[in-house]
Amino acid sequence: MDNNNSDKNNELKIYTYPDNVLRAHAEPVRDIDDDLQNLIDNMIYTMYVAPGIGLAANQVGELKRLIVFDLYPRKEGRDPQVLINPEIISGEGKETFEEGCLSVIDFSAEVTRNAQVKVKGADRHGKPVDIEAEGLLAICLQHEIDHLNGILYIDRISGLKRALYKKKLKKKLKKKVSGLKL
Repeated sequence: MDNNNSDKNNELKIYTYPDNVLRAHAEPVRDIDDDLQNLIDNMIYTMYVAPGIGLAANQVGELKRLIVFDLYPRKEGRDPQVLINPEIISGEGKETFEEGCLSVIDFSAEVTRNAQVKVKGADRHGKPVDIEAEGLLAICLQHEIDHLNGILYIDRISGLKRALYKKKLKKKLKKKVSGLKL
């Protein structure tokens, strides 16, 4: 993202659970054109404003296989990364990490994922990219690629914890609706 053009970036709506777009499978990106470049810039801007360390296109209502991420979004020298059509090629080991999500409001939970992954995709210009990741980067990549497949991290926790979250969310949404003046 070119900081000199930051005034051209638009914050996108981040869809939240239980919106159906979060359960949809994203389609492969076929054309890397100006529209895609604008989407990438707006996703990066939205990720930083949110703030988060990753964002998948379907979280902003675009069913494209596209993710953006930056593990250190609050530090000097931000380094946003883009992966088009990312795929996890292999994974090994196990690591449990406390995850949250911009699309799953007011909730975090421990999720067990592969400790190391190999991911392939393309950068924003279509150049092939291969990433060998571990730690937070491995967790972030798996989390964002799950989004592209219609999977949320709450699908990877126990049924009891998921049910408690759904009950809490339902209560919060009901309270929000009852507070509206007609």
